[in-house]
Amino acid sequence: MASFKVIGGRRLKGEIIPQGAKNEALQVISATLLTPERVTIRNIPDILDVRNLIDLLQNMGVKVSRLSQSDYTFEARQVDVEYLLTEEYKRKSSNLRGSVMIVGPLLARFGKGYIPKPGGDKIGRRRMDTHIKGMINLGANFTYESREAFYKLEADRLTGCYMLLDEASVTGTANIVMAAVLAKGKTTIYHAACEPYVQQLCRMLVFMGARIQGIGSNLLTIEGVENLTGCDHTILPDMIEVGSFIGLAAMTRSEITIKNAGFENLGIIPSAFTRLGIAWEQRQDDLFIPAQEHYEVETFIDGSIMTIDDAPWPGFTPDLLSVALVVATQAKGSVLIHQKMFESRLFFVDKLIDMGAQIILCDPHRATVIGLDHQIQLRATTMTSPDIRAGVALLIAALSADGTSTIHNIDQIDRGYEKIDERLNALGAEIIRI
Repeated sequence: MASFKVIGGRRLKGEIIPQGAKNEALQVISATLLTPERVTIRNIPDILDVRNLIDLLQNMGVKVSRLSQSDYTFEARQVDVEYLLTEEYKRKSSNLRGSVMIVGPLLARFGKGYIPKPGGDKIGRRRMDTHIKGMINLGANFTYESREAFYKLEADRLTGCYMLLDEASVTGTANIVMAAVLAKGKTTIYHAACEPYVQQLCRMLVFMGARIQGIGSNLLTIEGVENLTGCDHTILPDMIEVGSFIGLAAMTRSEITIKNAGFENLGIIPSAFTRLGIAWEQRQDDLFIPAQEHYEVETFIDGSIMTIDDAPWPGFTPDLLSVALVVATQAKGSVLIHQKMFESRLFFVDKLIDMGAQIILCDPHRATVIGLDHQIQLRATTMTSPDIRAGVALLIAALSADGTSTIHNIDQIDRGYEKIDERLNALGAEIIRI
């Protein structure tokens, strides 16, 4: 298992380009199963989760060709659906949370969608109910083998219907949309997620011949078609990386320009960091973060303590709360971080407390951070990355700390961030991969 040795206290400077969006990549790559024709996808991030998904598709019989570092073609002409029942498939897909995204396309095109209980981040319960209930609404028969934690969905032909989702799940919405585009008749999905990832997936499906209305809203209407064709699709810049780089610049008092940031798709992310006192400047599609010796947390209009919380789009994404929490440790002022969605995502704060941060963990969902205003530098320490987003938050903390830190289990970071050590070292960081 790999580790990072991080020499902290260095100020960074330069330009960095965000990778393609991880969450979008997992969805649109899965969507290639909906057609036997060739699909070209560009700006795919070279990260562990994406490589594992591509490997899974290849094992199923999908022909994959790599055109360049980030561009691929997929041709799902001959898919071995029976591979889904093999022990190899169960082992590989159980280690990849994104593998759940293949269920909708397989069920829609082949009438079968099998998946073991997905793996991924250890951030609390991540239930499958929205996915499964959506497929059942479309006419699928569902069985669950509890001994092997194996989900089976089967249907001769899916049929469109009206459904009100129990939660605005991004992956659940995407999975149901991919199943519905080949279903017979009209499907209406209310309380749908409308994140840019889902919008991008819907636009790609429309280019392939799907009929989808309401893209960008929480009410999607889908008229099923008989088949889909190939297309050429480009993935957006990863807004989670953009937010991570904003936080990194503030914590290390560095001057960083984030090139081709996809500003119009960042939503509330830049203004959320403004609440923490971080200055930034939009330069066409770039974000310039100046070096700041100090940044002060805003208060609400009535003077009460600032709260940064997560919410479905266009609210603040939960994937950046870990970064916001770390950034707040060196702000001037106090802030309440409220993580509503996952009950284990804030447990990494004990590592920050060991580094000298002043944090009160109120309960599994809330933490109060009393900023140090860069008056006291965090101490270097040894820590373990529990999940992708906490991992990069700990990396940011280590880069700002006094001394040399060690971060174990960096496979978690590699799952979501492409060659993060090499890219940050190019800005002046010193991260050694062990």
